[in-house]
Amino acid sequence: MPSLPLHLLPDTATVDDRGALSIGGIAVAELAAAHGTPLFVYDETHLRRRCREAVDAFGHQQAVYATKAFLCRAMARLAYEEGMLLDVASGGEMHVALSAGVPADALTLHGNNKSLDELRYALTEQVRYLVVDCDEELDRLELLHAEGLPVPRVVLRITPGVHAHTHEYIATGQDDSKFGFNLGNGAAHRAVDRARRSPAVELVGVHCHIGSNVFAVDSFARAAEVMARFAAPLGLPELVLGGGLGVPYVGGEESSTITEWGRVVLGACEALDVQSRISVEPGRSIVASSAITVYTVGAVKEIPGVRTYVSVDGGMSDNPRPVLYGSGYEAFVPDRVLDPREARARLVGKHCESGDVLIFDAAVPAGLAAGDLIATPVTGAYGHSMASNYNKLTRPPVVFVRDGGARVVVRRENFDDLLRCDVG
Repeated sequence: MPSLPLHLLPDTATVDDRGALSIGGIAVAELAAAHGTPLFVYDETHLRRRCREAVDAFGHQQAVYATKAFLCRAMARLAYEEGMLLDVASGGEMHVALSAGVPADALTLHGNNKSLDELRYALTEQVRYLVVDCDEELDRLELLHAEGLPVPRVVLRITPGVHAHTHEYIATGQDDSKFGFNLGNGAAHRAVDRARRSPAVELVGVHCHIGSNVFAVDSFARAAEVMARFAAPLGLPELVLGGGLGVPYVGGEESSTITEWGRVVLGACEALDVQSRISVEPGRSIVASSAITVYTVGAVKEIPGVRTYVSVDGGMSDNPRPVLYGSGYEAFVPDRVLDPREARARLVGKHCESGDVLIFDAAVPAGLAAGDLIATPVTGAYGHSMASNYNKLTRPPVVFVRDGGARVVVRRENFDDLLRCDVG
């Protein structure tokens, strides 16, 4: 197996003559020594470039960063500074974004089962608009209207009946979905009629999202065409076409750029003479390849005739995607990036689960031993955001690197943090 495909690394990654990796002008080994492992290392330049690319492709405040992919206060500020709105999917995500200084008018509230308290919070803060997912949410908004809260601007989430080629757990646009008002069975038209008649909401648009980590841009074009035809006679000012653009995680995978995605989506809308303002919600494509996760090898266990297990000091608590979706990753040694990866191993974590697997069949350099650093690229999306304290492991820190400087934007948890909500 050849060395790590370098296109999987963040934009500012460089490899010196000895094969040692630096990101943002700092050696990864130095970052690990300073901050410990496991460690999320984010390339801030990469993040800013992808935000700008999205804004250039779709327009100022027409690219809405999907914060579920990765959120902390530093990321919220960064996306807003670069001209994006922020899509939050819970009261907690909204609170983080507001605490970062992002104005409420730059936030859109998503989610398929928003509580009365979350809706009240959004109305009190006066977010830009709500993405309404079901009739029960309209019921709740009418209750809040009776309390005298402000009338919110809303867009209705529509399930367009477009099946995206992705894992079934992250496909959302097909008829069999927990999300949205179904277009095929008439629920979408009934929701539009109800929202237009209700004094509790101001209907400003419609929305769809077909799935996550979608590589086939023609799926987005089909969804855009379906939604454009649905939206045209409504005469609403907003048409939101969601996100979901995929990124390569392993060698051999290829995806379209944000710019190419924009040409496809906007081209489909232009062909149908859509008059609405077109917005999209990229998340993974902004952050995924901006980061790597660095671990320390704790044990190498060779079972002759079976396999070799390489255990690291993290696992499913900092990256549950392989367990949830069977997601693939590559592995490499940060000080030996150019070495051929001639050995095979199962890269596993330290949790008390046989399913605690990061890579089921990893290509790794020969001679891995306890104490070595090992890293996985393309972990900027859904690593930190889905991390847990399973087995009471403390969650890793997040470090942003840029132009030779490093800053901790999320500190490492300590044992006292594990007790913070425990009232005994």
